[in-house]
Amino acid sequence: MADVTRLCYTKSIITVNGQYPGPTIFARDGDRVIVNVENHVRDNVTIHWYGIRQLRSGWADGPAYVTQCPIQSGQSYVYNFTIVGQRGTLFWHAHISWLRTTLHGAIIILPELGVPYPFIEPYKEVPVIFGEWWKADTEVVISQALENGGEPNISDAFTINGRPGPLYNCSVKDTFKLMVRPGKSYLLRLINAALNDELFFSIANHTVTVVEVDAGYVKPFEADTILISPGQTMNVLLDAKPNYPNAIFSMSARPYSTGSGTFDNTTVAAILKYRNPSNSSSAGFSKELALYIPALPAFNDTSFAANFTGKLRSLATAQYPANVPQTVDRRFFFTVGLGTDPCPTNQTCQGPNGTKFSSTVNNISFTEPTTALLQAHFFGQSEGVYTPDFPAFPLMPFDYTGTPPNNTNVSHGTKLLVLPFNTSVELVMQDTSILGTESHPLHLHGYNFFVVGEGFGNFDPASDPAEFNLVDPVERNTVGVPDGGWVAIRFLADNPGVWFMHCHIEIHLSWGLTMAWLVLDGALPNQKLPPPPSDLPKC
Repeated sequence: MADVTRLCYTKSIITVNGQYPGPTIFARDGDRVIVNVENHVRDNVTIHWYGIRQLRSGWADGPAYVTQCPIQSGQSYVYNFTIVGQRGTLFWHAHISWLRTTLHGAIIILPELGVPYPFIEPYKEVPVIFGEWWKADTEVVISQALENGGEPNISDAFTINGRPGPLYNCSVKDTFKLMVRPGKSYLLRLINAALNDELFFSIANHTVTVVEVDAGYVKPFEADTILISPGQTMNVLLDAKPNYPNAIFSMSARPYSTGSGTFDNTTVAAILKYRNPSNSSSAGFSKELALYIPALPAFNDTSFAANFTGKLRSLATAQYPANVPQTVDRRFFFTVGLGTDPCPTNQTCQGPNGTKFSSTVNNISFTEPTTALLQAHFFGQSEGVYTPDFPAFPLMPFDYTGTPPNNTNVSHGTKLLVLPFNTSVELVMQDTSILGTESHPLHLHGYNFFVVGEGFGNFDPASDPAEFNLVDPVERNTVGVPDGGWVAIRFLADNPGVWFMHCHIEIHLSWGLTMAWLVLDGALPNQKLPPPPSDLPKC
């Protein structure tokens, strides 16, 4: 625990090594990474290495009760994994309850020695981590929301590298400042570690060049504003102006929010300053300089969101190929969205019409087990823990983006979808209008996938696949299911284990918008999941 003051209010938060945000992990493509996590707080903790493929190292993935039981107070666990064919920006965070609000940090993966970036070598590289800050204890926030069935209280501020910035009360001194030299190029390593908000980000009077998302290179394109969802990472090149501009510039972020619920509709700002070559002082900064502020899209600008994501394309070169599955063994169709549970007897609930909020994939709200799914699978002890019958399609089809059904109650269960090793998968994820359409950033553990298509309205299996991009689709680990629309992804199930897939808006995960894939072992020794490490935490 560490005492941290923000917004003129001091609270005790969970940190790694006393740091908020937590320490950055630097590695190279091909490196083996070993992290010993010792738990000195009262809460149970796990750490997830977000976006790391975890090839045959599922025991190190980290989601609580999926690949491991939590690390209990006074206990420790060694995460041991190798980075294979990845380079760029990822991050780590706690993967239990809402502890990731303060437990997170950057993972910077450099190319192998001697391998250059496929873009200009930057003068400097700068992590930029977006987060949310609550004055309240977020464990109390989520426990109250789950108890009363309503929406959780919203955050009190957004942060950039842990700092709220000048637009919030009492926070001028808590402002992240980026000092740049005229004419130099900077690689900004953007990470959205916020719990519940997709974010627009822009730097006044500057454009950036997007060169990588989710630790995969993309065809570079320029943007005045970028959209980054919770969990997503993005590397952008910022070319500083060639001459000292005699001004300072706001680097601002605020939410993209499409649902009908409340959200933190505030703006976080950092400051971009230029070093003045003619000023001998170290800061080279005068308070009389003009301040420029960017114009960000409206909070519900879905057309901007679709336009931005539509520009993302894999490099698809000989060195960095886009290995999109061209044929498909199994096709799946998942609805993702909200729903309700009846209010328990003798209780008043604050969800829609006196119910409790829930959320689902194919109308099944995930029930968290008390034994880790991967352990239950590996030791053949699935009985009473999970069933291997997650539905491949909605059990009761309806007009998904039209008039919702009268009955919005959901089913509950711990169901896995089983895939033989090396199955090529096509998955269409469809937003629903139950309790309102909404954008959902879906994250798949253990895999990257190719985003081969997206659109608005209901997916049409007869006509939409003809428009799929099977040449250079973007490769990601987290994709937004469009507000009132659908997205299609493809991946090859070549990594044995149990792999969580869930909405990365934390309240939706808490309400059950998640499922898990069970990928079976292959025939060869290098296609099988090894036994768990001896220090795997016990439930």
